[in-house]
Amino acid sequence: MYDVMAIGNALVDHEYLLSESQLIQTGLEKGNMSLASLEEQQQLLTYLTEANISPSKQAGGGSAANAMYAFSCLGGKAFYGCRVGDDDQGGFYLKDLNSAGVATAEQSIHSGGVTGSCIVSVTPDAERTMQTYLGTSSEISEENIDFSMLAQTDWLYLEGYLAMSETLMPAMTKLRQQAGIHNVKIAISFADPAVVKFAKDGLDKMIGNGVALIFCNSEEAKLFTGKKQLKAAARALTEHAQTAVVTDGANGAVIATKVDGKVVIHEVDTPKVIDVIDTNGAGDNYAGTFLYALSQHYTFLECGHLASEVSSQIIQQFGPRLEPHQYQDIARRVLMR
Repeated sequence: MYDVMAIGNALVDHEYLLSESQLIQTGLEKGNMSLASLEEQQQLLTYLTEANISPSKQAGGGSAANAMYAFSCLGGKAFYGCRVGDDDQGGFYLKDLNSAGVATAEQSIHSGGVTGSCIVSVTPDAERTMQTYLGTSSEISEENIDFSMLAQTDWLYLEGYLAMSETLMPAMTKLRQQAGIHNVKIAISFADPAVVKFAKDGLDKMIGNGVALIFCNSEEAKLFTGKKQLKAAARALTEHAQTAVVTDGANGAVIATKVDGKVVIHEVDTPKVIDVIDTNGAGDNYAGTFLYALSQHYTFLECGHLASEVSSQIIQQFGPRLEPHQYQDIARRVLMR
């Protein structure tokens, strides 16, 4: 049995520290993720090499994978469905997840495929800008999904980037149907403003007639709902989910949930962080941590406080993941209050 089954893109992150002027030279839109062809990815790598900019870190990545890494390190049981190539990067990616206790399936490996990569550019203000070459992950389809796992789990977690995947969309209906048959609750993370901007139709299909839980940040919430105020956007999201968790950086988070036909709002403060280094993975870790605490029957406020503590630690270091003991130390400190 698993607490959660997640599906997402499998990407190896290559993180670089860039100045504002260097980021401008790349032509990337600051703070967003853009998809690239293999040629475009190679061109960006060539620019970084010629500018004598070396990667500060290489790590397994992908939005849902980062969330499941946190979920598993905290003590939850997670299964991850994805698609990697049978290359060195694919082996590195799966081993990285497995070492944290996240289970994967052999059908995740595609013979002859090239594992996807994400170039993460971090500027001095700690903002992350990403260019992603999905590689074989762009062709994730029904053949990579172990539908039998839905009979063995409580939650199905989907990352918003999947809304951009034409090959997986046909499987979405089956996933929702199987989840309904087995009383599996569905959680969706919008993952990036670019998803809402350019793949809203796909996102709508993923949400269908409603899900249990939506994770997003304030920009994504406002884009999706058309509301200008954070709380109004959070309330509007409950038209699509039983509960919506909307993060707003240093301003904390808003949790909107339906109770007896009314929308109840909870506000969660975030710890004060003086030295923000890298925001890559903060939202993913928030979602994975919140879902873990929720699966352990903690209150929404307790879930939010633990998630805030974990994500506040993430942004004080490079890379989208903590060491396993860090997650556990934070949980012991926060949940014992």
